[in-house]
Amino acid sequence: MGRGIAEQSLFKPKASKAETKADITSSAARAIIRDEAAHREAKTARLRQERLDNETKLVTPNPDPKKGAPARRARSSA
Repeated sequence: MGRGIAEQSLFKPKASKAETKADITSSAARAIIRDEAAHREAKTARLRQERLDNETKLVTPNPDPKKGAPARRARSSA
C-alpha cells in the first residue's frame, strides 16, 4: 500500500516533457550566466589591483622641503 502512494506522487505532480526540457534549459542557462559573472568579477578585481599597483609605482612621494634645504645659520653680530 505504501508503494502505491509513492509511485503516484500524490503531493508532487509530475512535470510534462516540455516543462522538464524548459527546466533543463533554464538551469543550464543560469549556470552559464553564473559562470560568466564569476569570471567577469575575477577579471575586474584583477584589473583593479593591477591599476592600483601601477598608480602607486607612478606616484612619487613629495620630498620634505625641510629635509632637502640646508639649515640656515643665524648671523652673529659680534
